[in-house]
Amino acid sequence: MKILFVVNNYYATGNGLSASARRTVAALKDAGMDVRVLSGHNHEYETPQPEYMLADFRVPIFDRLVQSHGYKFAKRMNPIIEEAVKWADVVHLEEPFLLQNRTAMFAKKYGKALTATYHLHPENLFCSIHLGGWKYLNNRCLRIWRDAVYNHCSDIQCPTKGVVDRCKEFHFKARLHQISNGLMPDTYLADEQPTEDDNRPVQVVCIGRLAVEKDQPTLLKAIRYSKHPDKIKLFFAGRGPEHDHFKGLADKLYKKGILKYPADFKFETREELRHLAASSDIYVHCATVEVEGLSALEALQQGVVPIVAEGPLTATTQFVLDERSLFKAKDQKDLAAKLDYWIEHPQERREMALKYVDSTYQYHMDKSVKALIEMFETAINTK
Repeated sequence: MKILFVVNNYYATGNGLSASARRTVAALKDAGMDVRVLSGHNHEYETPQPEYMLADFRVPIFDRLVQSHGYKFAKRMNPIIEEAVKWADVVHLEEPFLLQNRTAMFAKKYGKALTATYHLHPENLFCSIHLGGWKYLNNRCLRIWRDAVYNHCSDIQCPTKGVVDRCKEFHFKARLHQISNGLMPDTYLADEQPTEDDNRPVQVVCIGRLAVEKDQPTLLKAIRYSKHPDKIKLFFAGRGPEHDHFKGLADKLYKKGILKYPADFKFETREELRHLAASSDIYVHCATVEVEGLSALEALQQGVVPIVAEGPLTATTQFVLDERSLFKAKDQKDLAAKLDYWIEHPQERREMALKYVDSTYQYHMDKSVKALIEMFETAINTK
C-alpha cells in the first residue's frame, strides 16, 4: 500500500503534531507500508528531507507568532502536489489548512482514496491571540475546516472520544475512527524512581509547549494555595512564545520565598523527558485545549502520578484513573488541593504510579498502526 502523508512542516521540533506524524510514518514503514511525505523542507538538518518538498510560506503579520510555536507553513506548489498524489494509493491529510485543501482537490481529480487525522481544534490556534473563548469564531473556523478539507475525506482518525463527539456535533460526513495517535513503548525506568526522603523536594513536572492554551500559570498560581510550597520543586519542560512570561511568574514565587526551590525551564529531548518523568513524583497537565496529549502518556509510562485539568476540550482526562488526579480547568485552588493530597500520601502515590504504568499499554503504537492500516484499506476499497 502506497500512503502519502501531507503535513506543512513534518520536521518541526517542539510541535506535537509534527512529532506524532513522524512517529506514525516510522511505525507504518516498520509494518511494511510504502510511505512518502509531502511537506516543507527540513530546517533542523540537511537530511532527511521529504520525498516531495515544498517551499516555505510566510504568513502575513502572524509569521513570527507561528514560528514561535515551532511551526511553519508550506506553499501550495501544484506540480509537486500533483506528482505526489498520482504516486499514492491513499492520501492522508494531517492538517485542515490550505495545503490540504489543494491536495484534496488533486486526490479527487485522480480518484485517490482520501483520509485525515483530526489533530487540533480551532481553539489551539486562537488561544495564541487570546480568542480561544470566542465561541462563534472557533465554531465558524471548524465549519470552514470541515467543508474545505474533512468532508472531502471518506475516513477520519479521531484520537479520542471527545474528538469523535465534536465531529458528530458538527455533522462531519466521513466515517469516524477512534484511534489514538499512538504511544511509543519505552522501558519503565524503575531504578530511577524517586526515593522517600524527608529532605528531598517533591518534584512536580509540567511537559508541553509554553503557550496560552497549555495554561502553565494555573500551576504557578496553585502554589500560593498549597499547604506545602516549601516541599515543591517545579520543572517546566518545553519551549514556546510564553516562555519569558511564565518564567517571570515562577521567578517571582521564588524571590518572594513562596517557593523554596527555583523552578527549572528547559527544552528536553524525548530521551531526556523519559528520565525526567521517571525521577519525578507528580505530573501536572493544565491545558484547557488538548486533542489527546501524548506527552502525558509518555510521562505516565515512567511511573509518575498525574493531575490533569478537566474541561470541555481537555481530552487528556481519558488517561486519568480516578478523581484524585482531576481538577477543574483553570481552578488553582482545586489544583492546589490535589497537589497537597499526593504530597501528603506518598505510599498511595507510589502504588498509583505503578497502576498508571500498566494503564498505558492499551495506547501502544502497534495497536494504533494496525487500526490505521485497516482504515486506509477501508478508504481504498470504498472510494
